Amino acid sequence: MTAAIAGLLAAVSGFSAVAACWGGSHPPIRAPLAGARASRPAGRDLLAALGSLPGIRRVGLSTRTSDLLARSGIERNERDLVGLKVAATVTALLVGSVSAGPLLGLMLGSIAFRAPDIAVARTVRLRLAAADREIPVMLDLLAVATSAGLPAQLAFRRAVEASEGPLADELRPVLNATDLGGRWREELRAVCERLDLPDLRRVVGTLGRSETLGSPLSDELARLARDVREVRRASATERARLAPVKMLFPLVFLVLPAFLLLTVVPVLVTTVRSIV
Repeated sequence: MTAAIAGLLAAVSGFSAVAACWGGSHPPIRAPLAGARASRPAGRDLLAALGSLPGIRRVGLSTRTSDLLARSGIERNERDLVGLKVAATVTALLVGSVSAGPLLGLMLGSIAFRAPDIAVARTVRLRLAAADREIPVMLDLLAVATSAGLPAQLAFRRAVEASEGPLADELRPVLNATDLGGRWREELRAVCERLDLPDLRRVVGTLGRSETLGSPLSDELARLARDVREVRRASATERARLAPVKMLFPLVFLVLPAFLLLTVVPVLVTTVRSIV
C-alpha cells in the first residue's frame, strides 16, 4: 500500500512536470480564439515535435476533443495536445510500474492519457461561464451606445471595443471580419452557434429584429438587460435556497458520525467496562 501511494504521488509529480510544458504565461480563460501567436517556449516545441513523430502521428483526437480545443481559447494545436497526452502517459506508466508494479502503471497511464482531454473540457466550461457572466455588461454598453443615437452595427462595435474578457475576445473577430467585407449579423450568428449561450442568442435576435423592423433598439436592449438580470438573480436565489439541502449529506454522513465517535462512543465504552 505504501509503495502504491508513493507511485501515485510520483506519477502525479511527473505529470505535473510534463503539464508545465503545456501551460502559458496567461490564463487560458482570457486567451482569444483568433489572435496573434506568441513565441512558443521550448517545452511546447518539444510537445509539438513529440506529437509529430511518425509513429505518434497516427494518434489523433476525437471530434469532441478537437471541437473543445478550438473553443477553449488555448493557443495550442492538436499536435501539442497529442504530444502532451503521450508524454503524460509514458511518464505515468514508467513511474507507476517502477514504484508499484505494472498494474498500477497501466492504471495511471490510462488516467494520464485522458487527463488532458478533461482539462480542455474544464477550460471550455470555465470560459463559457465567464463569457456568460459578461453578457449583462455588454447589454448595458449596447443600450448606452444606442441611446446616444448610434446605429446597431456601430453600437455593437463600440460595446465590444470597450469590453474585456472572454466574451469580448470571442466577438472581436466579428469586427475584423466586418472590416474585411463580411456581414456582421452572419458573423455574429456564427459566434452564437459556437458559444451556444441563450442570452447571447437573445441579444443577437434583438439586434437583428431592430435592424429589420426599425424598432427602437435602446428600449429593447434596456428591457432585455433587466430581464437577464432578474432571471440570474432568481437563479442565484434558488441556488442559495438549495445550499442547506446539499449540506445535509456531509452533515449526516460525515460530521454527525465523527461527532458520535468522539463523544458518545467513549462514554458507552466506559459504561460497559464499568458494568463488566
